[in-house]
Amino acid sequence: MTTPGRLPDPYGSGGGANLADILERVLDKGVVIAGDIRINLLDIELLTIKLRLIVASVDKAKEMGIDWWESDPALSSQARRDELSRENAELRERLARLEELGLEQGRAREEEAP
Repeated sequence: MTTPGRLPDPYGSGGGANLADILERVLDKGVVIAGDIRINLLDIELLTIKLRLIVASVDKAKEMGIDWWESDPALSSQARRDELSRENAELRERLARLEELGLEQGRAREEEAP
């Protein structure tokens, strides 16, 4: 008999532990889900979408050679700092070239002046 407002657990009382075990196994081993969506009109391919999903723990992903989040500035503060440092160096180099060009033009004007 059930009490009002509470439904019986359809999977038994150990459902939470089983779900945790399944999730642990999935993250430990990894799961790949792949699929393609194609839209054709009169045998002319209009659109192809390729979907690839990998579910794994960070450690397992790194073990498989997948670590793109470490170099994505939107996801990694270190990558963001690296990108800002690179951009800063490029801007300094451009500024130095512009200043050098300005000095050369100034010297040329001085030489032309009577």
